[in-house]
Amino acid sequence: MLWTLWTRIREDLENAREHDPAARGTLENAIVYSGLHAIWCHRVCHWLWQKGHRGPARILAQMNRFFTGIEIHPAATIGRRFFIDHGMGIVIGETAEIGDGVMLYHGVTLGGQVLTQTKRHPTIEDNVTIGAGAKVLGPIVVGEGSAVGANAVVTKDVPPNSIAIGIPATTRPRRSEECIKLVDPDYYEI
Repeated sequence: MLWTLWTRIREDLENAREHDPAARGTLENAIVYSGLHAIWCHRVCHWLWQKGHRGPARILAQMNRFFTGIEIHPAATIGRRFFIDHGMGIVIGETAEIGDGVMLYHGVTLGGQVLTQTKRHPTIEDNVTIGAGAKVLGPIVVGEGSAVGANAVVTKDVPPNSIAIGIPATTRPRRSEECIKLVDPDYYEI
């Protein structure tokens, strides 16, 4: 278990360097990146929640929020290589599900629209990027490989490999050029 924990921390640190050009080094990132601190703390909170220690999980989650400005409910399910860039103001609700390789910018809300005890928060599939200030609301699905633009308000499903922009958000398929920009770091070289 300890080996798995250490492996996951190293993976998170490498992921931060891949997603943030301002990331300088592993030690510095481990000390100053509030997004990393929030996800590491969430993993402990989520483990406590699953073991039935809900009070301590909620208390620790609130401490996490106080210190990082990032609110993640302990019941939220989050995959590997999750990265929060400039995390202040992030809110991730109780029934949210986040896949692998997801990136959120500051001010993102993965929230609900109803007060019932049902699945009421979004499912974010693998390799999705959600821009600053975006609100993704309700039990919807943002498909694999999609992107949500800054300040978009998404209340309907987003198909895989799409872009959602606007208020309310409209979607369109991603152009192949946009996909290349995301996966090929040399694309911008002149």
